[in-house]
Amino acid sequence: MSWSKLKQQLEGFFSPALHGRVEYRAPGYRYLPDKSGTCYISVDKKNVLGMSDKSNPIRWYQTELDIKNDPDIRIPVTSSDIEAVRQATKGPVPEDRLIIMARSRKSTEHAKELMSAQAALSKSNFKVVANKFLTTPIEESLASDDILMNVLALVDKRVGKKRILSMAGKMELKHPVVRYFYELRLGAL
Repeated sequence: MSWSKLKQQLEGFFSPALHGRVEYRAPGYRYLPDKSGTCYISVDKKNVLGMSDKSNPIRWYQTELDIKNDPDIRIPVTSSDIEAVRQATKGPVPEDRLIIMARSRKSTEHAKELMSAQAALSKSNFKVVANKFLTTPIEESLASDDILMNVLALVDKRVGKKRILSMAGKMELKHPVVRYFYELRLGAL
């Protein structure tokens, strides 16, 4: 599918409040047919998300430690997580220490998932992901681990006010790019 047709279809799904504010851009490289070119998602005429651009205004994590030390990411710990740590230690460990150990385990797992998703985004082809988004149910796009699928779903008009408001807890664990578009959509309600 041509870029103009794809862009037209994607922009047809924009939430009315974001129409005119969010734009998909793909500067073409006429003499390089084997190259996919660069794609951007811009908000208010500023490039916010470039697929492989590390200089965008949203924070990109360089290490797992950056993710673990980010105060914006709050990792919820359940009783089953604490119980798993209790069984792994096989000894008397104070309850407050078990909570710290469980949180550390979960934050390490979460950091690895975020780094993996970020690496996949920097290598992704916007057109391929956009075509996949157009054929995937909106629930799957929101639940996906793919950052770009999440962003496309968050600006979609099929995601209503109730669903946006109910996603607040899940957004704390997402990449800053996804959280940025969530806040943008939340502010446009």
